[in-house]
Amino acid sequence: QVQLVESGGGLVQPGGSLRLSCAASRSIFRFYDKGWYRQAPGKQRELVASITNSGSTNYADSVKGRFTISRDNAKNTVYLQMNNLKPEDTAVYYCNAHLTDEYWGRGTQVAVSS
Repeated sequence: QVQLVESGGGLVQPGGSLRLSCAASRSIFRFYDKGWYRQAPGKQRELVASITNSGSTNYADSVKGRFTISRDNAKNTVYLQMNNLKPEDTAVYYCNAHLTDEYWGRGTQVAVSS
């Protein structure tokens, strides 16, 4: 089992920045492909960004150029740097790790509003 705990969410004005963190309970986390998903009220959960075990990244078109996913294997942590936030980025953000099994965090709320 791997527990994932997200942090770093909050309320920010449009144009602002936040950095989300997802800390894993076990070092085996480094071997997993990882992703950040989000779910806005009334909408399906969607993939925002992902990073593979080898470091390849992928982004949703809506966040390209604004969000950056990164990892620190020594800290068993994956990050999502979010810049130039927009009201449509408002959602609960979830951390995901998958290999032959899959794990989810409980989510952290991000609200973008003036």
